[in-house]
Amino acid sequence: MQTDTRPIPITVTDEVADAVQSGHPVVALESTIVTHGMPWPENLQTAQAVEAAVRDSGAVPATVAVIEGELCAGLSSDVLERLAKADDVMKLSRADLAMAVARGANGSTTVAATMIAAALAGIHVFATGGIGGVHRGAEASFDISADLQELSRTDVTVVCAGAKAILDLPKTLEVLETLGVPVLAYGQDALPAFWSRDSGLAAPLRVDDVDEIVAFRAARQRLAIDGGVLVARPVDSEHEIPRTEMQAHIEQALTDASRAGVRGKRVTPWLLGRIVELTDGRSLATNRELILGNARLAGEIAGGYSRLGGVG
Repeated sequence: MQTDTRPIPITVTDEVADAVQSGHPVVALESTIVTHGMPWPENLQTAQAVEAAVRDSGAVPATVAVIEGELCAGLSSDVLERLAKADDVMKLSRADLAMAVARGANGSTTVAATMIAAALAGIHVFATGGIGGVHRGAEASFDISADLQELSRTDVTVVCAGAKAILDLPKTLEVLETLGVPVLAYGQDALPAFWSRDSGLAAPLRVDDVDEIVAFRAARQRLAIDGGVLVARPVDSEHEIPRTEMQAHIEQALTDASRAGVRGKRVTPWLLGRIVELTDGRSLATNRELILGNARLAGEIAGGYSRLGGVG
């Protein structure tokens, strides 16, 4: 039997295709928050609110997922709801994205997989909550997210609230530096820590407005520097949970995960769920607010890229 080696196309909605073709700003959105990040119905409500925030900023949202083997950028409301209710969805990164396509399966995309899809669709800006990174104890487990390598190789600007605070943030920042990934803190000198505005770490670079980000990416293109850009936007102060408080909850959740024998891809969603319990739901509310803020900023950045003559 002859193997079909043709590239598998990405399926985009008419709205996304028209926007990309015309140079209108578009923002890619990941789907793990829908399937693995929040419980029903908060997951669907948040996904809908994030898409609305992108639209309010003047951009077109393109939520990415694999639906019955098709890599899609842009989901209908019916498909998004089915995805939010499903319990047999693969969590996809670079290593297994093609397997979901080959098997005709359903899959939600992590940061790495969403970046791949965005680049295939001609979308240059992506909004998420927090990126993956170096897990605590990685010196023994070697557990490091593929998100970091993807940022070094794929030309997509990722807007987030920093790496997830359950990770080893100093090591994550060090790996990003080693890989040559620019980390831009938005409006402050400190690197944000997801639920908290200040991780206690200084950010390598600071930007104070969208024009600076646009000029920075344009300079990288002129210099032919490959890879993506990470924009770390701190959650608004009225929604943050202070770092000292969060650290206690994180340490407790990590202890509980170890006792429960949680490993591999289960770790992050398990910890996030446990932290929701430990914070009486506050972390979930903060998570929602930081994603909405990131989506709005991503839309503004995509608009800036479009005005400069590049596809947003």
